[in-house]
Amino acid sequence: MSTPPGEYYTEERWNNWLDRLREEDIDPENEDSARLLLNLQDDTAIAVAKIVTEYDEGELDEEPALEELAKIRDIVLSEVEFDDEEKLMLIDGVQTSLVCVFYAAEEYVAGGPAEDGSIEELVRAAADAEAEEDLDSALAYCAKAGTLLFEGENLDMDVAEDIDYGLVAEWVNGLDSLGTALADPEVIDEDDE
Repeated sequence: MSTPPGEYYTEERWNNWLDRLREEDIDPENEDSARLLLNLQDDTAIAVAKIVTEYDEGELDEEPALEELAKIRDIVLSEVEFDDEEKLMLIDGVQTSLVCVFYAAEEYVAGGPAEDGSIEELVRAAADAEAEEDLDSALAYCAKAGTLLFEGENLDMDVAEDIDYGLVAEWVNGLDSLGTALADPEVIDEDDE
């Protein structure tokens, strides 16, 4: 059974996560804190995976699928107000990671999977483009890599070990969440600890 429009992910859901982050002492070195941030990211990736899966199964047409993705993107990538600068930076990292997830999903729905290159080759091409400060190409390569996740390919995170920390590393982190969401699309309970 398909999900009613607008029910894949709501502003209220995103705000519940943000409220939890406001209330908790966040230490990225602490496992519980890191898990909270990862759950926030994975929760969004699951919603994206659900839309694309329903599109693939013919339950959603292209235009409504793209509209639903745009709604979630607008919610998740909107500017967040936090008094705590460190928490704001952590949220920004999650949002940055998710940018590539949205691009990959939109590209897949609008044009299908990338036809040339493996996930690893595309990620390496993205890292090379970033090294040359061509961020548009870097994002395009990462999004193409992401389209292959929807085809059932796997992202081997070993490829991330060779990448300098930067935008591509963040985007690959988002793709890792997407891969997890596609493999195990269980909704994360906001109260999971």
